[in-house]
Amino acid sequence: MLFNGRLFNELKSVSYASKLGKSDAQAALVAARREGFLARTVIFLDQEQGGRMLPEQKAYIYAWVDGVTGGGFRAGIYCSGISAAKEGGENVVTADDIRQNAGARKIVYWVTNDACPPSPGCAFPKRAPSPVDSGIRFADVWQYAQSPKRPAVAASCPANYNRDGNCYPPHIDAAQPLHIDANTATTADPSQGRTP
Repeated sequence: MLFNGRLFNELKSVSYASKLGKSDAQAALVAARREGFLARTVIFLDQEQGGRMLPEQKAYIYAWVDGVTGGGFRAGIYCSGISAAKEGGENVVTADDIRQNAGARKIVYWVTNDACPPSPGCAFPKRAPSPVDSGIRFADVWQYAQSPKRPAVAASCPANYNRDGNCYPPHIDAAQPLHIDANTATTADPSQGRTP
């Protein structure tokens, strides 16, 4: 299950962000239960903005994580695994920043890194790439291709995207509007939401 997180401009202060994180965690729990997900299923928070997380973003993320885990589910985060250059030449990877500041919280990481390398581009090899190949050694899931291809990030990727810039599953005609993002995981069920 994936829950849409908040953008920075929605987080007015650390206190407000923490309250909003708790409230959004409750909304995620209600949705997960309504949809029939089992307890201990991983609910991923979609953290679209990257780089170093600001105090308000951290307050929101960790309040959300605490609320989800306190409600009997497991918390995951979908975030960038790409190094973002910062002032002074320092590189920050969002997944690393979140993990380094999470304390004892157990969070499942679904990282996105569609830069080539390490991404193979829009490829579906017999032996799927491993999430650790993303450059994030603790990643459980890796989104290695996005549709449409992001030229600023994936410019050096192999010419295995369709001419329209999208990634299509093997044996699917591009005339069908079925472009996808390609992911790989350490398990066939990364959310662990199937009936035991």
